[in-house]
Amino acid sequence: MNSPLRRALYRAVRSPQFIIGAALVTLFVLTAVLGPILSPYSPTAQKMSLRLKPPSAEHVLGTDDFGRDVLSRILHGAMPSLQVSVLSVAGSLVIGVIIGLIAGYRGGWTDTLLMSLMDVLLAFPAVLLAIAILAVMGTALSNVILAIAIVNLPTFARLARGSTLATRELLYVEAARGLGVPPIAIMWRHILPNIAAPLIVQTSLTIAAAILIEAALSYLGLGIQPPAPSWGNILSSTYGFIQTNPWPSVFAGAAIALAVLGFNLLGDGLRDALDPTTR
Repeated sequence: MNSPLRRALYRAVRSPQFIIGAALVTLFVLTAVLGPILSPYSPTAQKMSLRLKPPSAEHVLGTDDFGRDVLSRILHGAMPSLQVSVLSVAGSLVIGVIIGLIAGYRGGWTDTLLMSLMDVLLAFPAVLLAIAILAVMGTALSNVILAIAIVNLPTFARLARGSTLATRELLYVEAARGLGVPPIAIMWRHILPNIAAPLIVQTSLTIAAAILIEAALSYLGLGIQPPAPSWGNILSSTYGFIQTNPWPSVFAGAAIALAVLGFNLLGDGLRDALDPTTR
């Protein structure tokens, strides 16, 4: 248990939040990967004679307003949600960390300019900004990923900047500067590894937020376009029947809630494991 990573992993596996979160995230990923294989029916096959049927042995989660199997649509809808959330957060993480490192390390007008740009993005509500971007660029999957990445960019940029400001004056960074190490090498080798812990935690929490934003965009008709299934457009197409035939909305909403809960619990568990004040 001498390695800091091993100590962190040891603390993480003893955390109930981490275990439950990891289990839910694993379930989400397996559902996305294996969904097309496990799906009992085509997610787009319509059969109006089976319209809005309750759960049964033939259709475990019932059918929607076009007679499509709800279980099949939920299984197929997991992959777009996973792709959009992970790829968008990965993009905002990489770009945001670069911006935050440069702003925090360089300071001065560079810091002021970059953080002012981030403040402009923060001035807009997340979903509203994503809607505006998609209204201009269109609703292709790549544009949805880009929109959510831009929405989450300030979160990582400001976190990386704050951590860099606290780290750049430490003795080992001063020593590297005194030895003539280039600024890029100092940021990459000395600062980034020491600010990684809060970024890892924030990544998990931001993926949960990205799942919600993607579902909201699909619900509004700006995300994954019908007839392709996504959890958001399942909710959108069936909300009018929620009082009489609630199962499509209930099951799609439960899938979103469990995925978001999993990443939030995973983030909480990682925070406890990586936070030195809890050791």
